[in-house]
Amino acid sequence: MWRYLVGAGGALLLVVAGLFLFRGSASTETRLPPAPKEAVASGTEQDLPAEPPSATARTREQKRFDRIDKDKNGTIAKDEYFALRRKLFAKLDTDRDGKLSFEEWSVKAVERFQGADKDKSGTLTRAEFATTAVKRNAKPRCACAPARAQAPETPRQEAGDNED
Repeated sequence: MWRYLVGAGGALLLVVAGLFLFRGSASTETRLPPAPKEAVASGTEQDLPAEPPSATARTREQKRFDRIDKDKNGTIAKDEYFALRRKLFAKLDTDRDGKLSFEEWSVKAVERFQGADKDKSGTLTRAEFATTAVKRNAKPRCACAPARAQAPETPRQEAGDNED
């Protein structure tokens, strides 16, 4: 008799667990937002340029100059030029042990500033500043290995097709 009671209790527990599962999953369903309205094209393909516009090196150099020219007067003073260098130095000297001194680090920057300042005015014009740009190598588009040919697949024999 006790077997029937245990079986009925187990069945009752399974039914209760099933109810919790179905009610729990129903409340977690998310409703989708309404579909967006269909977009209408405002122009035709003839209005589009043949080639997409791209940024020129002049535009990149202009942004670089404007980023360093804090007072926006069209020239870069030594203080403006070295402000970024000071920040970079602080990042380089991470352990703050002072082994990389500012004078040792800034020798190249001072030489670069003095070499770029052709008129020896103590400031860099846009043309002079353009000569201080870092020359970067072009990155390859893809370093992918060439595709290799796949061997043709042979049909497999069925288990009952042995001809022995």
